[in-house]
Amino acid sequence: MKKFTIFVAGNLLIKEDSVALKLMPKLAKKFPQIEFIELEPTDNFPEEKFLTIIDAVEGINEIKIIEDIDKIVLQKSFSLHDFDLGTNLKLLKKAGKLEKVKIIGIPMKWKEKQALEELCKQIKKLLNE
Repeated sequence: MKKFTIFVAGNLLIKEDSVALKLMPKLAKKFPQIEFIELEPTDNFPEEKFLTIIDAVEGINEIKIIEDIDKIVLQKSFSLHDFDLGTNLKLLKKAGKLEKVKIIGIPMKWKEKQALEELCKQIKKLLNE
């Protein structure tokens, strides 16, 4: 099995956007061969050509793998507080600093138990790729 990093995005202050971050310690225990790192889009964004990210996604009812950055719908930005993951990924791609991304999207309405079970299935698939 290859060792790799999965970045985990979210916001602990917003319940619907916190599920991935809350699951991070449990995922780290289940997958010790993977490094899980909290991703804060407004901080130092990792400059890697290939990124795997777990994040809560609005408007989906099941886990969805997103690999096409162009399909990410951006919200209107009024300040740096609105500078989100999608904006950052699109800028990195445009600058040629990002070649491939795989976002494991969790429905925002899911409970932690359901999300953990489904995430584990997806991560096992990733490990076998």
